[in-house]
Amino acid sequence: MAEKIIIDTDPGQDDALAILLALASPEIEVLGIVAAAGNVPLSLTTKNIRKICELAGRPDIKVFAGCSQPMTGPLVTAEHVHGATGLDGADLPEPTMPLQEQHGVDFIIETLLSEPEGTVTVCTLGPLTDLGKALTRAPEIAGRIRQIVLMGGGLFEGGNITPAAEFNIYVDPPAAAVVFGSGAPIVMMPLDVTHKTLTSRARVAAIQAIGTPLSDAVVGWLDYFERFDVAKYGSDGGPLHDPNVIAYLLKPELYSGRLCNVEIETESELTKGMTVADWWGVSGRPKNAMFMRDVDADGFYALLTERLSWFGRAENAAPPKLRLV
Repeated sequence: MAEKIIIDTDPGQDDALAILLALASPEIEVLGIVAAAGNVPLSLTTKNIRKICELAGRPDIKVFAGCSQPMTGPLVTAEHVHGATGLDGADLPEPTMPLQEQHGVDFIIETLLSEPEGTVTVCTLGPLTDLGKALTRAPEIAGRIRQIVLMGGGLFEGGNITPAAEFNIYVDPPAAAVVFGSGAPIVMMPLDVTHKTLTSRARVAAIQAIGTPLSDAVVGWLDYFERFDVAKYGSDGGPLHDPNVIAYLLKPELYSGRLCNVEIETESELTKGMTVADWWGVSGRPKNAMFMRDVDADGFYALLTERLSWFGRAENAAPPKLRLV
């Protein structure tokens, strides 16, 4: 039986690859995708998700608009990384599939209350505003979630938007605090893991060799997206963050980590958004998250490349034509 998931995301080129990986995997049933404000504002993330679904030949996927602002404070975005559209690197057609009328937070709550208890995984690829709002309004859903698998945080790698904080957590620390305090099972894909999944030349070349319009789009995204991190870190390629969430569902054996306590710093101006992970168990606080630290990067890219090639098979709908930019 396929694992039922809700995706909450703010595309973002790496978010796009996570969505494609989920849609290419028969082991996964995507119940719906909720747009978050994060990498770019909500008006763009709602559009980007639908572009990605249409690129994958899946206009049947239900897409919902979530919250346009974090729980407190102004929205912080990341156009300096992802470009003005959030999906710079491949020029996709404007989407024609509809945006659902229901609010994304209502969809999350309704779905978790209506599906059998313990059968739905929530995958968050952006700020945790929508899930935090859902848990605040309906705390009873926490006990119904199979697991929350999220990309966010960091410990030994520090932060990527401030010295202490990773972007997804930094955008809405109060929402992250609600999620980590909810009691629902949590699996974290922090920078400690994602910085080990670099888009090397050989890995990008393998995706390019698929030779489909969709793989051309992916290569365009990766070429654009990695430029920021290569300049910042001096690495051979950039870290591919969000697809690790979906890859974990498909092949958890690729990852290793430790169950520990994770708290979210919400007060300090210096360390706001920091994920304070008690890796060594010195605090005595209850363990509330599986903090992943290592990944088989070659296995991750082999899985991603194999699944992206699925879209080129004759029995699947051909993605729309696109223009690389």
